[in-house]
Amino acid sequence: MAAKHGEAVEYVVGERKIRVSSPDKVYFPERGITKRQVVEYYIAVGEPLLRAVGERPTTLKRYVDGVTGEWFYAKRVPKGAPEWVQKVEITFPSGRKAEEICPTEPAVFAWAANLGTFDFHPWPVRRPKVDHPDELRIDVDPPDQAGFDDAVAVAGTVREVLEDAGLVGYPKTSGGRGVHVLVRIRPEWDFVGVRHAVIALGREVERRMPERATVAWWKEERGGRVFIDFNQAARDRTVASTWSVRGTPKATVSTPVTWEQLGEVHPDDFDVLTAPDWYREHGDLHAPMDEKPFGLETLLEWYARDERDHGLGDMPYPPDHPKMPGEPKRVQPSKARSDT
Repeated sequence: MAAKHGEAVEYVVGERKIRVSSPDKVYFPERGITKRQVVEYYIAVGEPLLRAVGERPTTLKRYVDGVTGEWFYAKRVPKGAPEWVQKVEITFPSGRKAEEICPTEPAVFAWAANLGTFDFHPWPVRRPKVDHPDELRIDVDPPDQAGFDDAVAVAGTVREVLEDAGLVGYPKTSGGRGVHVLVRIRPEWDFVGVRHAVIALGREVERRMPERATVAWWKEERGGRVFIDFNQAARDRTVASTWSVRGTPKATVSTPVTWEQLGEVHPDDFDVLTAPDWYREHGDLHAPMDEKPFGLETLLEWYARDERDHGLGDMPYPPDHPKMPGEPKRVQPSKARSDT
């Protein structure tokens, strides 16, 4: 009797043979995109994806029943992983340790896709310096009542602020309504320092466009403005990598673009079927990011200035994060007022 979702197929990726089971299983019903097509997508973009996540502890976001099913984050190396899938030990905010996959060759992505992986969520560190980020990540996150155009407008101001701080940012679509901006930095600061740098940047963006951008952690204080999510810089917080397939009905892909292209494209332009053509036409637009790492001195000077001159200290951490030194109370403002 024939297999329900097709007989297993095998792909040669570099020196590896990757067996893909149930290749005809539909992962994206709205588009009819199958598991086979997701695997073939990751083979097509394996080279630039490896540049983006290679040597990084990487969490897998797995959709074993496709986009309409339940998903989960695999923060440890899956059981039965081939011996050539390398791993690296990381430390969670709780102090617990775990071994995550650490991609070192493109075959890892095809192997992970066979497990139902859509997104790759790399830490902003590279081994062996897994406690010192080498990537500053700015997550420009529009609220439900806003959209991609709003994120693009705020991202433009992010670019200006980065330039004033002596930094060069590289944008990408998030695969949803947001924009991610990446900066290569020297791995000389810990997670706390890098997060403070993002907070300082976000505050400056808010000053320049207070009607459209905010760093307010509590949604009730954002007023429909685009949020600069500084907590994506906290330990164990990640964003989907460049070239990651996202769990959207259209199988969108987080795709690198230039600043000029950012205002001309739409997130739906890039999906499992079209992103490889974008790569073939434009190349790896984030490759130059590795040519020169930058320092965070200016942003950290701004953070110290805000604390000294304006009384603006640290911001709340995510709810699952241990209480941190200098962190304000994690109490929703309206609840704090009702308790007084």
